[in-house]
Amino acid sequence: MMPTRLLLTVLLACSLAFQAQAAPRRVFIAGDSTAAEYGPERARRNGWGQQLQSFLDPAYYEVRNHAVGGRSSRGFVEEGRLEPIAGELRKGDVLLVQFGHNDAKVEDPARYNEPRQDYPQWLMRFVALARERGATPILLTPVSRRVWDFGSLLDTHARYSDAVRELAAREQVALLDLDASSSAWIRALGDEASKPYFEHVPERGVRDDTHFSIAGATLVACLVVRDWKALDPQLAAHVVRDTDCGAPASARADLAAQKHPSSVVHEADFARQQPGPHGGPGRTTAYTLFADAPELPFVMRKRVLHKGAGIGLHQHHKDEVYYVVGGRGRYVLDGKAYDVATGNATLTRAGSTHAIEQVGEEDLVLLLAYPVSSP
Repeated sequence: MMPTRLLLTVLLACSLAFQAQAAPRRVFIAGDSTAAEYGPERARRNGWGQQLQSFLDPAYYEVRNHAVGGRSSRGFVEEGRLEPIAGELRKGDVLLVQFGHNDAKVEDPARYNEPRQDYPQWLMRFVALARERGATPILLTPVSRRVWDFGSLLDTHARYSDAVRELAAREQVALLDLDASSSAWIRALGDEASKPYFEHVPERGVRDDTHFSIAGATLVACLVVRDWKALDPQLAAHVVRDTDCGAPASARADLAAQKHPSSVVHEADFARQQPGPHGGPGRTTAYTLFADAPELPFVMRKRVLHKGAGIGLHQHHKDEVYYVVGGRGRYVLDGKAYDVATGNATLTRAGSTHAIEQVGEEDLVLLLAYPVSSP
């Protein structure tokens, strides 16, 4: 029988080994103000690094954001801000590196880095550190600014983004082309619609096209994780939010080639007064939304059953969903009655019979959806 002291020693060793194995992989961010953390006193400014953890399962990935506003790659190193990362970085960790905004400030010698040689050399300090520690370095091109000129989004980071791309290719470093992905996203939004994603606060006279609102920071974090998953498919198992975000660079061309245009309409333009359908009592108002839209594979309708109105009993030849937007009703499905109210939804399958009547003083408002019938 194993002595008690030896048994405790073995159990402790196993526990420590398990904890080491179970410890989350750390994701360090070295970057500038576009990635940095901001408190509520800086609302509405937000950095994409601030939102990164919301996409990653904290049991597997722990984000440690060391990004600081106003720093270039050189300034970050010379101020000793790489040292805390060096002290913690271990095998299996990830180091995300995004600079460029301040490296391009030629008017400030303390931050400026010439893009062809100086900038890549400073970035290599981060890459070398990660590799020395057994961590994975990932370089990011600088996130795009929102600068429009005569309807076109300007490329404000061209030489610095190219330098990161060339360095990543030459040194075989993983690359997230955030400049390209964020530019495509802003371009797809357009000039006016992209403003809420940046630090635009008209009541305070703030118009900042570099720093993000919470919405912008979250979207950029989504772009980072989306493209990171493409580099490392194993990451997908530990991503806790969808990353179907952004738009491809081809979005504008795809729009021009669109066979049938997308549209926004007002329901009032489609309102039709009708008696209760399928032999139902009373008066209803039907909104035949997108009835003329070509090649739409489904039908969506809004129907309001006014007081005393109903849809008569009928058998279905297709599946149909009713969603109760407002009011109350009595729904009969296959011979059984149900009380329905705001927030309830019903699914009637092909072959079933149903009917519905409005109850009470308030109109019963329904949204209907069903597939287009085959010819």
